[in-house]
Amino acid sequence: MERKELISLEEYKEVVISIRSLVEFVLMSGDLDSRFTGSSRALEGTRAHQKVQRSYKEGYTPEVSLKYCFPYKKYQMTVQGRADGILIEEDRIIIDEIKSTTLPLDLLEENRNLTHWGQAKCYGYIYAREHQLQNIDIQLTYYHLDTEEIKKFRKTWTFEELERFFNELIEAYYNWVDTLEHWKRARNISIKELQFPFSNYRKGQRELAVAVYRTIKEEKKLFAQAPTGIGKTISTLFPTVKAIGEGITSKVFYLTAKTITRQVAEEAFSRMKSMGLRFKTVTLTAKDKICFEKGKQCNPEECSFAKGHFDRVKSGLADLFQNEDSFTREIIEFYAQRHQICPFEFSLDIAIWADGVICDYNYVFDPRVYLKRFFADEKGDYTFLIDEAHNLVDRSRGMFSAEINKKIFLEQKRVMKHQSQKVYKTLDKLNAFMIEARKKCGEHSFYIQKEENTEIYHLLASFVRETDELFKEGYQMDENKDLLELYFNAFAFLKIAEFYDERYRTYIEKRQGDVFFKIFCLDPSYLLGEAIKRGRTAIFFSATLTPLPYFKEILGGAEEDYAIRLGSPFESENLGLMVADYISTKYRNRDRSYIHIADVIAKVSEGKTGNYFVFFPSYQYMRRVLDVFVEEYPHINVLQQQQTMTEEEREEFLNKFEDQPERTSIAFGVLGGIFSEGVDLVGERLIGVIIIGVGLPQLSLEVNLIMEYFNQKNNKGYEYAYMFPGMNKVLQGAGRVIRTETDRGIVCLVDDRFTSYGYQALFPPEWKHFRKVKDKKQIETYLKEFWHNSSDNTDQREEI
Repeated sequence: MERKELISLEEYKEVVISIRSLVEFVLMSGDLDSRFTGSSRALEGTRAHQKVQRSYKEGYTPEVSLKYCFPYKKYQMTVQGRADGILIEEDRIIIDEIKSTTLPLDLLEENRNLTHWGQAKCYGYIYAREHQLQNIDIQLTYYHLDTEEIKKFRKTWTFEELERFFNELIEAYYNWVDTLEHWKRARNISIKELQFPFSNYRKGQRELAVAVYRTIKEEKKLFAQAPTGIGKTISTLFPTVKAIGEGITSKVFYLTAKTITRQVAEEAFSRMKSMGLRFKTVTLTAKDKICFEKGKQCNPEECSFAKGHFDRVKSGLADLFQNEDSFTREIIEFYAQRHQICPFEFSLDIAIWADGVICDYNYVFDPRVYLKRFFADEKGDYTFLIDEAHNLVDRSRGMFSAEINKKIFLEQKRVMKHQSQKVYKTLDKLNAFMIEARKKCGEHSFYIQKEENTEIYHLLASFVRETDELFKEGYQMDENKDLLELYFNAFAFLKIAEFYDERYRTYIEKRQGDVFFKIFCLDPSYLLGEAIKRGRTAIFFSATLTPLPYFKEILGGAEEDYAIRLGSPFESENLGLMVADYISTKYRNRDRSYIHIADVIAKVSEGKTGNYFVFFPSYQYMRRVLDVFVEEYPHINVLQQQQTMTEEEREEFLNKFEDQPERTSIAFGVLGGIFSEGVDLVGERLIGVIIIGVGLPQLSLEVNLIMEYFNQKNNKGYEYAYMFPGMNKVLQGAGRVIRTETDRGIVCLVDDRFTSYGYQALFPPEWKHFRKVKDKKQIETYLKEFWHNSSDNTDQREEI
């Protein structure tokens, strides 16, 4: 291997890579083939490793970390990894690499997978070098997950042979390393010279940016409530980019819940790049959206982009990396077409080398789909920026829960009776289990237990194994996609079951003529905290993290983590806030509230011609009031949010909010829906929001389970399950009105609970000037004052 011993180590640029990444980058070739290979491998692989390791007696050391640091040309290289085991037999040293499989062992040939040998040979080289061995044995141990049989291949290599192999890997990898390091130098110079991409900081913006930088540097977490208008995206991205340039962190993941917030992140990066920043960013798009040949399986027989994918992907990566900095969906698709490779897999490969990754929460937090290439092995030097973090509470509960139902077992049992007796018998047992589960409900619609039910785990595991074997035997999945979907659901259920503890409940529910069995995560804080440990630090930010202590706890924060609450950058007089507390929207009073609410809506809209939104706690309540409103005020134009709307229908709906309209329009929608969050209707496109009720979640089994859990934990069950989530919906809905410094508008809160002490305590500081109104006359008086003052302020601005 080439060495430059005359150069001091301090002059070398350090490059760190895992053995697995090195081997796969250099040696991976052939087709992309995602045909059924047995998802149970992921579930049972770790157990298989442990079982093999325990089978050895003396002389075996499992999970041995290995590292080799050396100068190579102009770099200080560090190659590291963890060998599954090292076995000493008399005078022989054996490096043991364990792989689990569902393939028949008699079909496994010695050289079937060169990357398996390559990984083990790297471990062997490093160990032999450390211990000055002239030769060493390398062993591949294959463990069959179904039969528990083991097949071993063992070879002896000399130190010189292993060194030659290792040198060839490093030489093949060197050009890519050199490309990356040249890029990093150019990137870091641009970061050092980068100025904040606006002429000045808004109120609270510098404070947020400083808090983000400090949090990254100190390797903690930050929970930031930053109202609309501060510029949260640039205020979190700018200091993170600066931290990357200074070597404090190596990569940023910008995590979002919605497409629109991904676009905001792209725009923020674009603005910084227009100021001279060199920074490579990739936006990950869901596989079903970006796939070129939708409906086809990812294998060389069905998809032309899968055939030879690994033979062409490195050239595609080099081409893209050399010519682009912003790897958006359109750019990825263009280069994937040019090189005839799978765009989704290409985007995941790009993410490894990009400086910033914009993606959905799932890619970091969901245990079923998170990015194993980043997070499976060791902690990474990553910064997670979590936008609209209030959404992560419910999303994470969904990620960490799992559900199955009886109907699909019965249907597939009938289908499989004449196709596979093994699968049929397992489905018969599962169906019988669900019948017994239904009996536990008795006359009630549900049955709850704190303990987990391990019987269902064994049955589902059997089903997964039998289905594994069936698919391996050539069963056509396309002819029975319901079976394939059931297989993946069963696998997902087993995966989630691994996390079951005191934060979970098991419940059975009779619903819609079916029986559902669910393991439900009540408190996601622990699992979120563990997921965050995959990186260096996390910044949770939103306009509505109220109250902050609740979100800090529920999102996995620790006592030593930071929290910051920033005031609105807009003048408080721009918002006219009324509370109509003479109307009760409690469920028992709703029938008497319809006409009164209709009158409030009409009176608010009479204050000024323009566009208004009314948000209700449910579609049913919305429709009842809408019927009354249309009958009483037929001359006012109304729009209605539908329960299901396509992206085109949503866009068409929002396009009706014209700037400075000639007539008033009132849109009826629901709190927590698609229009009450993440919608920007700037200026005169929206001048008022009326919120009906305090946003409490609908009464349900799960919400009540959450309440009971937190009552036992901290005596705040009602607040955690109902009050806090509801108030966040209210704050989100109200936040649609004031989006810029020049916006002025009205928010009217309708419910007698808004003036109670508990809800007043949740009002942001800019809401402290609210006006309580007792009837329509007081509403009219307040609106005249507000809009008159608005007119005076506008005239003054125009004179200036």
